[in-house]
Amino acid sequence: MSTDIPAIDPLDGLRAPQDPDCDVFLTGTVFLDIIFTGLDSAPVRGTESWARGMGSSPGGVANMATALARLGLRTSLAAAFGDDHYGEYCWDALAQGEGIDLSLSHTVRGWHSPVTVSMAYEGERTMVSHGHEAPPPPAFASTGAPATAAPRCPPRARAAIASLAPGRSEPWVATAARQGAVVFADVGWDETGRWDLDGLTDLKHCQAFLPNAEEAMRYTRTDCPRAAAHALAERVPLAVVTLGAEGAYAVDAATGTTAEVPAIAVEALDPTGAGDVFVAGFVTGTLANWPLADRLAFAGLTAALSVQEFGGSLSAPGWAEIAAWWQRIRTVSDQDPAALQRYAFLQDLLPAATRPWPLRRAVPTIGFRP
Repeated sequence: MSTDIPAIDPLDGLRAPQDPDCDVFLTGTVFLDIIFTGLDSAPVRGTESWARGMGSSPGGVANMATALARLGLRTSLAAAFGDDHYGEYCWDALAQGEGIDLSLSHTVRGWHSPVTVSMAYEGERTMVSHGHEAPPPPAFASTGAPATAAPRCPPRARAAIASLAPGRSEPWVATAARQGAVVFADVGWDETGRWDLDGLTDLKHCQAFLPNAEEAMRYTRTDCPRAAAHALAERVPLAVVTLGAEGAYAVDAATGTTAEVPAIAVEALDPTGAGDVFVAGFVTGTLANWPLADRLAFAGLTAALSVQEFGGSLSAPGWAEIAAWWQRIRTVSDQDPAALQRYAFLQDLLPAATRPWPLRRAVPTIGFRP
């Protein structure tokens, strides 16, 4: 995590004594990610491939938790951790390295950590994962709740992030909403093939829904992602549809405001975790009360910066990366002035960058000790 610029609190000036200590609460499965990069092509059966780069980091829900924490939000994560070296490494990396509150997380004795091996090549990735569902902690033993579930009484928080799945309801989502949290939701691929919005039962508790274009069109039976966003805005106050290389489009149902921001053209090294970083950037801007278009632009920028490094949580940008990008982009002679103006809101947020572009992170490796 970058520490060579002063810490930036995006909610500075908005905090009050009665506010919750937690800015964002989330829950899910933490994986150990082992990422190979620098592959010229996909592995071929019966051959051995050598990668020019490798890194290890916490993955899964840790991607989004790390992205939130690096943007200055006080982040609380409830998750199960194995009692193996992988679990110990992930816990330390999140708690000590990123400052994430793990007081609602727990270590499961005799359970090994889920692992994902990710191979990045040609701007895409191929992943192989392995893991077993953890037994529920004692607090959940009588309820049958999965080990990755949040406490039945989640902490008071400004916001919460839920991952919706067809036919599944998480009681903590309704509780968080009742306690005043702004609930943001994403969704994964519907393996059932039904694509039924009514099956996303927790959507009624959410203030914002952020699917990608394909998911949005399938759920709304539309053939245009922008039309899908308007259809979703009939079900949720704020619909945000990510358009991949085209950027993102959002509809605010309360005000009728729409916004569309193009993506930043970058040379992608590894897209792992880019969607999580986008959500983290959008949550940050929303809690900071930025205009809708600024939120989309910031979310797209953080995602663009992330795909230029490999790994999920490894690549999540902090304010140092954002400041360095803003300093550099204004020195490029052929920049479109209108495009630069789109990001002018950063000027009042950022201190002067103290590191030149491009930036390179230290890559964590299991086994090294101070």
